[in-house]
Order: sequence, then C-alpha cells, then structure tokens
Amino acid sequence: MSLLITHIGELVTNAPRDAVSVASPGPFEALADAAIVLDEGLVAWAGPAARAPATDEVVDAAGRAVLPGFVDSHAHLVFAGERSAEFAARMAGRPYTAGGIASTVAATRAASDDVLRANLAGLAAELLRQGTTTFECKSGYGLTVADEARSVTLAAEVTPEVTYLGAHVVPPEFGGDRASYVDLVCGAMLAACAPAARWVDVFCEEGAFGADEARAVLLAGEAAGLQARVHANQLGPGPGVQVAVAEEAASADHCTFLSDADVDALASSGGTVATLLPGVEFATRSPYPDARRLLDAGVTVALASDCNPGSCFTSSMPLCVALAVREMRMTTAEAVWAATAGGAHALRRTDVGHLGVGARADLVMLDAPSHVYLAYRPGVPLVAGVWRSGQRVA
Repeated sequence: MSLLITHIGELVTNAPRDAVSVASPGPFEALADAAIVLDEGLVAWAGPAARAPATDEVVDAAGRAVLPGFVDSHAHLVFAGERSAEFAARMAGRPYTAGGIASTVAATRAASDDVLRANLAGLAAELLRQGTTTFECKSGYGLTVADEARSVTLAAEVTPEVTYLGAHVVPPEFGGDRASYVDLVCGAMLAACAPAARWVDVFCEEGAFGADEARAVLLAGEAAGLQARVHANQLGPGPGVQVAVAEEAASADHCTFLSDADVDALASSGGTVATLLPGVEFATRSPYPDARRLLDAGVTVALASDCNPGSCFTSSMPLCVALAVREMRMTTAEAVWAATAGGAHALRRTDVGHLGVGARADLVMLDAPSHVYLAYRPGVPLVAGVWRSGQRVA
C-alpha cells in the first residue's frame, strides 16, 4: 500500500537535487515544500508537494521537517549492570580510564540470556523512539568463548549490523597474558562468533591492544569473512587510525587524538570513515574530536552514540547532533549528514542514510520546520514520527 507524506516543510534527502534517485547517500540536500511517497518498504518518489502523485494513503506533515532515519554505527548494547557511581566519580574529578569495563564484564557473565535480551530490547526500542532506524551492536562484555558467542547471537536478533569485539580488553583471569588472550580471540572465540557477526573490531589503545595485536585480530576476522572496524585514538595518540587505514577498515571510531599523518591517512584512504562519538566526551569530560580539521581535510565523518554503560550511556542521536554542532564546530547540515549518510558509509550501506528513490523507507518526522532544530532546541523531544521500511513504528 502506497503512502504519501505531503506538505513537508523541509525534506532532507541526502541526494543531489537534480537526481533524487541515487544508489547511495549523496551530499546533504534538502527540498522545501516537499512530499515523499513510500511503497513496498522503499522510497518511490520525492519532490515538490504540488507534483505529488496519487497514493493509497496520505499523511499531512503540516510543515514539519522529514529526514532519513538516523544510522548509529557504534553502540554496545549487550550488557548487564550499570555504572552510575563511576560516572558520578568522574564528574567529581576522577579521570576516565577503560578499567571500568571489567565491572560490566562481571555483571554480563552473571546475567541470564533473558536478562540480557530484555535490556537489549529496551535499548533498541529507545533508539527507535529517538529516530534511529539502523544501528550497529557490539559484543565485548563477555570475553569468554561462550559469553561472546551468546552476545553476538542476541545482538543478531535485533540488527544485522553485529560486531564481534572479543578484543575489547584482556580479562582479569588471563593475568596480563595478552598473547594467550589474543590467540583465543583469533581462534576458538572467533570461530564461535563469526557465524552471527558481520564485523570484527578491536580496541587499539594504550592499556588495551597494540598495533601488532590489532592487526592479528583484524586479519583473523577478515579470514573468517568479517569486515574490519577499529576503536582508535580515543584515550591518547596511538597507532589505531594507521592500523584501520592499512587494513581498509570501514571505520576508525573516536579519533580524538590525531596527528597530521593520521588525518592525511584518513583523507587518502579508500573509504575508512572517521566516526566521532561526542557523547563520550560529554560523559567523560575529555577533549572533543576536531571535526572541523577532519572535514576540511576531506575526511568522511560519521556521528554515532557509542551507547554503553560506562563511558557514554546515551542512545540519543539528536543529542550527538547538538554536541557536534556546539562542541565540534560542525554545521547543522554537516552534523545531520554525518548522523544519517555518514553512518551509512561507516556501515558500508547504500540502502539507508538517504531518501533517494529505491532507498529503504526509513525516515523521521520532526515537530519542527527544519533539521536545524536538532541543535537549536537541544534536549527537547522533537521526534514526532518514525517510519522504518515504510511502516510507522513510533
């Protein structure tokens, strides 16, 4: 059944104005006084409201803005427990380190499948209510063969974008024997997780995994049919970005502490996206990434939530957009593009992140006349409607 959404004040298509039908996200583009037709789960037409074709059903947007559903390409949603005391301590002055992951690992291992599944379903619903129609989900809080395998299996129940992150940190029971743990991550753990995953990731940071270890994990994952992504340069300067580019990873995530060589490598890469996670800096009082430097160098930038119980417990892509504009000197158009089309590039998806003809009919209606309001009215619940695959779901 076809659906026309008409009288749209601003329709953000991320498709060139002279060719609304595209095979992948294009540059930021918006149409005024527009309409869009959804049919069989896809975008069938988009253009001026005055030229809209007849359809089976009609929704009057009454001047509201419509944009592609947000694409959140970095989230850690399979876990148990909570770390609010750790957050309070940070706000009182304790610096952030990655050590708190161990407490989530202990709680996740102790939780039943039903507990993990219920928490995951709740967070997925929370994402959807805020306009996120596509999201990635990592393992990484089990760190045993059985717990990582059940993490990716549970994640696959809610999204096809499942990431195996056995290389999150070395768990305590290995007593610092990093080589043995890397062997496990590249061996039995990978074999158990690969069937349910699309991606392999590694936390390449001081205190987590070094460059050689990260390369070994990524190469093993790729040999098992997974595609690479990397946690890179979050806590300080390091080799993560260079590893990501050398291994042709889809995304280098965080990118907070970058050298000129790192920026040059991203700009000249064959498609490694710099995924920025401003919610982390908000929640840890760490320096924000220099998005302006990356954009001016020609790097493709995505925004994602990094929703997790420790360093960033928000699922709000609208908040990430507002932070990117206020704290990272992105324009409103750049931030919205990064939260939609940029996320699609980071997941190597051509069917989402834009509203060109043939795209999946995932879209968000704002209770506002333009995308600017996402940053102009931060913290206000502006999402008035969400459609996924052409069906209204929120």
